[in-house]
Amino acid sequence: MPSCYLTDLDGTLLRADESMSDYTVLQLTEALEAGVIISYATARSYASSYRVTSAIPWRYPIVLYNGAMIFDPASKRVIGGHWLSPDLSHLIMEAGRSHGLVPLVFALDEEDQEKVLHEKLSRSGEVAFYNSRPNDPRFREYDKIAITENYRSLIITYIGLFEELEPLKQRLEQLCGGLVHIQFIKDVYIKDHYFLELSHPMANKGDGVRLWAQLVGMELEAVTVFGDNLNDLGMFRAAGNRIAVADAHEQIKQLADRVIGTSNEDAVARYIALERQGLTT
Repeated sequence: MPSCYLTDLDGTLLRADESMSDYTVLQLTEALEAGVIISYATARSYASSYRVTSAIPWRYPIVLYNGAMIFDPASKRVIGGHWLSPDLSHLIMEAGRSHGLVPLVFALDEEDQEKVLHEKLSRSGEVAFYNSRPNDPRFREYDKIAITENYRSLIITYIGLFEELEPLKQRLEQLCGGLVHIQFIKDVYIKDHYFLELSHPMANKGDGVRLWAQLVGMELEAVTVFGDNLNDLGMFRAAGNRIAVADAHEQIKQLADRVIGTSNEDAVARYIALERQGLTT
């Protein structure tokens, strides 16, 4: 059975400066043009991921927002996804307010356009995140966020220090139980900061890779995934072949069938190039 590939972006395909080398762009472009199925699964939105990967002519569905949305890059259409109800979104936000925290809400409007709803940004992690996306038209500032029926909440994200977010995480686990998927991971780019992300229970990379495999017409056993961080655990548990980069989280390495080099060494592109040549074992 032929292989197909689904890679994480940050810390896996992208280098530490959020770029891709000419080598990676060339290898993945040549593979795609030869008919190899390659795509990515990321916590990023389409706008954010396109900004750093547009040099590659992606043609297969991509998994966004950790699985909350499946997007067709060829037709520029949302083709699947799972989102939180307005009531549950407000419950999560009120819990955050009780801890002195306000989130960024990544949502789709009635025209499937991506939006980032937020209140005035003043905390260092939030400001750093905003500044890393200059002139991004998705951001909408409100005096107080309200999720109406016109919006579908994909991910509700809190950015902060571990000691700030851990108590809120525990509170949300008590409040929401199995109603939400909770992801709590250290950020790759903002020093000492963590992301606490709340989404639909099926909005995760495990369910994302299952739906993606169906959409591209492949069995899960034929899917090779690449990853580095805890939000990749679901797709590592689901896929047939799991490849971790060298500096991946220890839990990812424990699930991996193979550990390769780092993202700064073009490890994903090199693995795919060697496998195309029949040189991997």
